[in-house]
Order: sequence, then C-alpha cells, then structure tokens
Amino acid sequence: MLEITPYGEVTRYDLGRNFFGRGYYWTTCYRVDGLLIDSGCANVAEEFSQALRDIELQRIVNTHTHEDHIGANGRLQTERPGLLISAHPEALPVLADPRRQQPLHPYRRLFWGWPTPCQAQPLADGEIIAAGDLRLRVIYTPGHSPDHICLYEEQRGWLFTGDLFVGGRDRALRAGYDIWQIIESLKKIAEYPVTTLFPGSARVRQEPQAELRAKIDYLEDLGQKVLALQRQGRSMAQIERALLGGPMWVEVVTLGHFSRRHLLRSFLGESSQ
Repeated sequence: MLEITPYGEVTRYDLGRNFFGRGYYWTTCYRVDGLLIDSGCANVAEEFSQALRDIELQRIVNTHTHEDHIGANGRLQTERPGLLISAHPEALPVLADPRRQQPLHPYRRLFWGWPTPCQAQPLADGEIIAAGDLRLRVIYTPGHSPDHICLYEEQRGWLFTGDLFVGGRDRALRAGYDIWQIIESLKKIAEYPVTTLFPGSARVRQEPQAELRAKIDYLEDLGQKVLALQRQGRSMAQIERALLGGPMWVEVVTLGHFSRRHLLRSFLGESSQ
C-alpha cells in the first residue's frame, strides 16, 4: 500500500504492508528533485516502482540499511541502469548482500520483506549532495544503527532524520541499538536551525527544536534513573517495572527482539543482539 503526500518541493511516500485492504507497519521515504531519500520496503517495491515510473531519478541516498529503508534499491537500480545509490561506508556490505549480511527475524520478513542487492558508493560525514539547486549535507548520526546518517538542507532548513527521530517517549528498544549514541546524535542534529523535520516514519514537524530537546531530556532523565536504580542494587525486572511499566504488544509481536529489557541493557552498557 502506498500513499503520496506533497510538501512543497518535497514529495513524501508512505509504504505499508497490505493486510485485508489496510496498510500496516508503515515506513517513509522522500523525493526532492531527482534525489530519493530511502526506498521503503521490499513488500511494496513493485507498487513504489510504478509510482516512480514517469519520474526522473539520479540518485538514492539511504539513511541506513534497515530493511524498511532499502527495499526498492535493487529493483530501481535494475530498472534504471546507472542509478547512483549512496550510503555510509559501513552500509555498503549490507546493500551488496542484504540476506547474508543482515539476517531478518520472522516479523521483519513478514512486515517489510527481503531487500535485493544493489551497488552503492560511500558517503563521508559532512559531504554535500547536490539535487537540482538543493545542497544536502551528510550528518553522521549513529545509534539507531552504526551506519545511520541524516541529511540537512541549509538554505531551506530541512532535516531528513531517517529513524533517528520519529517522536514519542521510548519505552522499548530493538536489540543492537545504542541508546547513548542515539542521545548524542539527537544533540548533534538539534544544533542545526531546522524549519522542517522529515522523519523516516510519523508526521512531519514544523519548527521541531522543542520536540528534539524534549526527546533528549526524556532519554537523558530516563538513563540517569536507570543507572541510579542499578546503583541501589535493584534487579533488571524491578527497574523495568518501576520505569517502563507493564508488557508491550511490540514485545509479543517481535518475540522480544524489540523490548523494554533491551532499552535497559543499552542504558547500562550491556550489548544485546
């Protein structure tokens, strides 16, 4: 299922798995001039390709390599020989061989599907990407994934955040995320004078500085509370109940891959895969 929404010079594409005529597990990508920022999920790649059929594309930039952001890369590159795909250097092995380099849990295969391989070139932190008269700066923002970047267009104040910022007060985290890196990356993008924030899912934000600051404050405060309870000798289960409440549906659907416990472990510096 595909929904298309214009935001002036930016076109937003929301892609979701179709179950009984309704879209679920949405992911978002954007087009500015001939530049596509992310390519959605493989389960909707054919429909997305048809929507772009009469549109000229010069380049895809992936904010990171999670399967719901690279799903149409291979298809679009095959259909458009010479289409340039760019991402952080750590992303390139995954883009070249997604199945081997990024095995998917069952829920991820169901919701978003297996991306097909593509050939990509590396982007450097601070590099400027041209798209018509636009100039987008690459900002390295790890935490959600080690290869995560954001894109900032200075003249218009646009910030494309991928999955670094989608809003909300996090009560769970996926295995492999680094919450302290996420906080530092949020602080990094909060320094830019942003007029419009385009997230990798959720609503577009106008003048988002207050929301960015609130997210940073919430996560830092939560982290300090987690550490304080650990110093008091509280168990993981006790900290979980005290700070994050009861079980969440996402923990059931993902078989614990996305959970309150992973959020606590990340705050405590314990790795989880």
